[in-house]
Amino acid sequence: MSTDNTEDFRRAEVARINSEATVRAELEKRYGQVWDTTQLQEDFSVMGFLAPYVSVRRKSDGKEGTLSFQHSPRFYFDFVS
Repeated sequence: MSTDNTEDFRRAEVARINSEATVRAELEKRYGQVWDTTQLQEDFSVMGFLAPYVSVRRKSDGKEGTLSFQHSPRFYFDFVS
């Protein structure tokens, strides 16, 4: 059995992000580009989820990175390569 050394941090981030869940326009002010689920699928290949992060590969250039996401409304934001 493997240990997830990031679990406590990720749980805190899930709670923080979802307690501050907001509309798309506000996320765009904070983080720049924001994707809904359909847009995410158009621009990225998803490699895995580890809430509140998703590991992705950008289709336009193959660059790998992560996005953060909020649960409801579901938006993805803050791409970091």
